[in-house]
Amino acid sequence: MTATSTPPAHTAVSGRASVARSYRFEVVKLVSQWRIRLLVLACWIAPALFVAGVSEQSTLPTDTLFGRWMHATGWAGPLVTLGFAGTWALPLLTSVVAGDVFAAEDRLGTWRHLLVAVRSSRRIFAAKALAGLTVILLLVAGLAVSSTVGGLAAVGDQPLVGLDGGLLAPGDAAGRVLLAWLCVLAPTLALAGIGFLGSVAFGRSPMGLLLPAFVALAMQLAQMLPLPVAVRLALPGDAFVVWNGLFTSPAQLTQLLIGIAVSLVWAVTATVLAHLLFLRRDFTNPTDDGSARRALTTGALPLAGLLGVTVAVVAATTTAAGSGIEQAKVEHSLATEFAHLYRMQTAQLHRPAVTEAQLRTSATCAKAGVQDGARGPGNDWRCVVSWHLPGVTATGSAVYQLDITADGRFVADGDGPKEVNGYFLVRTPTGDAPNPLWQFDGTVELLTTSSKTPRSAQFPKG
Repeated sequence: MTATSTPPAHTAVSGRASVARSYRFEVVKLVSQWRIRLLVLACWIAPALFVAGVSEQSTLPTDTLFGRWMHATGWAGPLVTLGFAGTWALPLLTSVVAGDVFAAEDRLGTWRHLLVAVRSSRRIFAAKALAGLTVILLLVAGLAVSSTVGGLAAVGDQPLVGLDGGLLAPGDAAGRVLLAWLCVLAPTLALAGIGFLGSVAFGRSPMGLLLPAFVALAMQLAQMLPLPVAVRLALPGDAFVVWNGLFTSPAQLTQLLIGIAVSLVWAVTATVLAHLLFLRRDFTNPTDDGSARRALTTGALPLAGLLGVTVAVVAATTTAAGSGIEQAKVEHSLATEFAHLYRMQTAQLHRPAVTEAQLRTSATCAKAGVQDGARGPGNDWRCVVSWHLPGVTATGSAVYQLDITADGRFVADGDGPKEVNGYFLVRTPTGDAPNPLWQFDGTVELLTTSSKTPRSAQFPKG
């Protein structure tokens, strides 16, 4: 009897490489590049050194959210890094990785060799996209972990002052910092999808490499303009900013969830468009690395249409109206934060404790001479905060100048009386620090309606 030999079970009859095997190959190709290795090393080391170094300086980056608290707690460091990363680092990192993952094959002329090995354009696209996302996630994780370690090592695990003036316990602060970094993954994925689209559409042209950075810059410029809230929320870059809503109580989640959803829709749409363009490529022609007309019709126009649809959906399903910055909202946010920070100042100066309910804090604001119905961003807001102390008949008052940006963030600068909101040092457990009522950052929730926002802050007893 003649024995018949059967092929081993692990031998692929079709000869095609699986997606998993192709993915591992693409990851190895990416991390073998010296620039990717340098980026990984920088993201896992530089933020820790930066945060630790800045925390030891006498001058802090007060123009950045939570920068003024870097002497007080280690949890401020990763948030300062997050603000910088959303503006500059993440768009540039995404450009270097996603914007080049397909174009590199055009420059090297290796598409035909890759097709012979894998024998499937879809598998090649999936492997390259997954490999690019893996490296991007590795870089983001490095930024988050490194900055957190640097902050905790340099300053320690103290409570964090939120954007409403309330103190967040170290455990609560840690959870919110982690959530904030997870939230910016959504707009990062949107930029990655745009990077894939540019890498496929422009081939060896440097425009594909720069496309995510250009798109991110355009969105940043748009965010600085007094756009209607519906347009602002329809931009995927809004999720790079609205994570600050996690640091109020209660958390401002509506705008954050919309920003994440919009970013994910953009990420999926851009990646699908890149896939369609990739499948239409003529790999038998070594000079064909994309068509400008095809890039416009299959790439740019659908994304422009997506923006229009998103604006319409957000406008129809939310309370978005105008700039979202209205007098009643500003007064409520300022009064709430002042009450929390007043209690902090009271404890630091060893005065008798007082509750927010006892203070009955309220604020009256005007903008450029407009006493009623003031609205919109600007540095011409002037507010008077009033409060009451138990057993004292006179009403206390303090003046603040507010600079409110188009995204709802404001900086309140004390303008007297000096004993309340002037500059002086107070002793804290971490050392001498400026008066907490002197200057502070806050945020206005853009989606709430003024009719539902009280003119004065209301606080529970306790």
